[in-house]
Amino acid sequence: MIAFEHFETPKGMYDNLKYIINNIRVALDDRVTNKNEIDLLKKLAAKKLQINSSEIEKIKIVKESIDARRKSKIDLVYSVTIETEKSKTFATDSDIRVLDEDVNEDPNSGEKPINNRPVVVGSGPAGLFAGLFLAQNGYKPLIIERGRCVEERTKIVEEYWKSGKLDVETNVQFGEGGAGTFSDGKLTTRINDYRCEKVLEELHKAGAPEEILYKSKPHIGTDILRNVVKNLRRKIISLGGEFRFQAKLTSIKLNQGKMVGVVINNNEVIPTDVMVLAIGHSARDTFTSLLSDGLDFVQKPFSIGVRIEHPQEMINISQYGKFAGHPKLGAADYQLFCKLGGRTVYSFCMCPGGTVVASASEKNSIVTNGMSEFSRDKQNANSALVVSVEPNDFGTKHPLAGIEFQRTFEHLAYEIAGNNGSAPVQRLEDFVLGINSLKLGNTKSSYTGSTSICDLNQCLPSFVTNPMKESIGYFDNKLKGFGMKDAVLTGVETRTSSPIRIPRNDSLESPCIDGLFPAGEGAGYAGGIVSAAVDGIKVAEQVMKKYARPV
Repeated sequence: MIAFEHFETPKGMYDNLKYIINNIRVALDDRVTNKNEIDLLKKLAAKKLQINSSEIEKIKIVKESIDARRKSKIDLVYSVTIETEKSKTFATDSDIRVLDEDVNEDPNSGEKPINNRPVVVGSGPAGLFAGLFLAQNGYKPLIIERGRCVEERTKIVEEYWKSGKLDVETNVQFGEGGAGTFSDGKLTTRINDYRCEKVLEELHKAGAPEEILYKSKPHIGTDILRNVVKNLRRKIISLGGEFRFQAKLTSIKLNQGKMVGVVINNNEVIPTDVMVLAIGHSARDTFTSLLSDGLDFVQKPFSIGVRIEHPQEMINISQYGKFAGHPKLGAADYQLFCKLGGRTVYSFCMCPGGTVVASASEKNSIVTNGMSEFSRDKQNANSALVVSVEPNDFGTKHPLAGIEFQRTFEHLAYEIAGNNGSAPVQRLEDFVLGINSLKLGNTKSSYTGSTSICDLNQCLPSFVTNPMKESIGYFDNKLKGFGMKDAVLTGVETRTSSPIRIPRNDSLESPCIDGLFPAGEGAGYAGGIVSAAVDGIKVAEQVMKKYARPV
């Protein structure tokens, strides 16, 4: 029984009152067309408010999620905002609250003069959104990127997948849009920050589908994301910003501990006293050069493992039962984790209806990642299956030891698969038993390059493979079919997050270099598109707080 409260607000105070109404449940079978969906939600919202639906002037979906805990009855769960006259008396429950009008204020600008325009290094989510926010507020940033623009980058990456010829400067890790450009384009995040809404709104304005504004697990898909990245670049340029591609940061110029310039491609100095360092987690050569220049780094935990593939149809049935294949549900995903012997084993970057992609950025190495298009309509589901590793696993206290740790297993994967660029693959059952697969089973590998059947136990440490094997039965109890014998493993997944963190103070600035602002996933402060973009905005705010707008 719901306990109702009644309240009345003064007449004439506002023309309309805006409510957010949560937990509006719609049985999957009741959901048909978009028009009927809005009509139905209006009726259900009016019922909760105890008013007539005709009294609702505006209604907007702000969140849509799927409740599939009962396979026999799957519900869609909505949150909506509505506008109506405020002079009425309403009955409300805990699912209803009044929304105050948002107050948008221009960000405050600092007083310190800025010599030359700020330079943003990297055009992944952190760099793009730092650059966008600075450009929107009159700072006209220069964004430099070691790789190529997304149009050229896409062609180069697709050629690598076809021929195995790797461009070490433009690849899945490097280039406009960052590593997330060749992914599922997931926009889920664990952070609770009001800036998330701005990120989603800007992505939508740049061409992402409207549903990212309200889906509980929004995604763009690599196919749409590439166009979104291009449109964000065009917007920044229209606001006075500038992009330079094939411009790799190779060192920085300092004067008494202060930024005075950046060096690109070892031969050109760009004067600046403000640098937003938004390089990705794979910019290993840049980390090395910046360490030599005096920037501080500390080791950070991350995770390594493999990609695991199952038939998408099996995942759909396991998650949705008889409703599998329903157009409103789409391709099912999953998220699994367990603690074993002091380590965490978990699924990561799950790509429904996707592809396992070759993602190396260095010669003679194998790196894998997952990618889906917006439709998520490929035959297989894939996810990273990874195990946590700690700095004490790296074998040395050197601040960049995590990078060498990653390299060790990337090179091993390259070697055991034949030293020819093939990725090692194996049936799940054989991996658990520790024997070589004779052939793959009914589940075929979706890997974008060539593959070689190998024993993946040979290219990962036992403190990773043992917990991984032990987790399979537990995960199979959580997700029926996860432990299927013919599931395909592809090695190796090593770039789950940055192996380093660049310290910064309360103003998000390097404590040892004045004017250097580390940002995003590569600096160790984010884990995904939205959180990296939010961190880029936060850093841009701090730049503005310290420095005056250029005249």
